[in-house]
Amino acid sequence: MSDPLIRALDHYVVLDPEAGERILTALETLSWLEMQLARLTQPPADLASLPSAAAQAERLLNTACALELEPGFTVQWFAVRLEP
Repeated sequence: MSDPLIRALDHYVVLDPEAGERILTALETLSWLEMQLARLTQPPADLASLPSAAAQAERLLNTACALELEPGFTVQWFAVRLEP
């Protein structure tokens, strides 16, 4: 189980082979994950029962750090703490 402190973080580094590395807010990361899920013809089996793309993205954000979009093409995201 993931550390609850990580879910309290407001920023994520997203690694996308097409777009490179970016730092996004939690809301931007959820939106980015929704876009990545939309690229799939079918969601992963553990997400298929969730009612919406937003719910699927939130589940991914809280339980995973990578999504394979096609063989050999994986996007990743990691919570980070930004110092002021």
